[in-house]
Amino acid sequence: MKWAPGQFEKGDMIRIKTGSFYHYGIFVSEDEVIQFGYPPLPEYKDKNDPPVVCAVDIDVFCAGRIAERAEYDRRERKTARRPDEIVAAARSRIGEGGYNILHNNCEHFVTGVVFGVPRCEQEEKVRRKWQEAHTFR
Repeated sequence: MKWAPGQFEKGDMIRIKTGSFYHYGIFVSEDEVIQFGYPPLPEYKDKNDPPVVCAVDIDVFCAGRIAERAEYDRRERKTARRPDEIVAAARSRIGEGGYNILHNNCEHFVTGVVFGVPRCEQEEKVRRKWQEAHTFR
């Protein structure tokens, strides 16, 4: 999967850079991006409520950052759901909680609704680096 800025279409997987990591969502329209967790904005920084799947507009999602859309390779295009199915799956989870930075985060959410299998490349990279650093040779 590659990422690039551009025009978003209904059902696109999008992301923004937030420090060292990315925050992911599903684009529905300029008025609706479905995400798991809160946007990286000051008014959410001290929020004590546990993160949930919610819908925000594109400006809130982006929080002043440039968003990128996923560009799927051939295999990913074959396994991705259709845009209407992606949106329906994302909307059906609005209000859902259970956020866990390692096992159930925003990237798990979007890959789960797009491909049917939750996955987080960010977590996998961190895990590989940790294992490499702690492997005795």
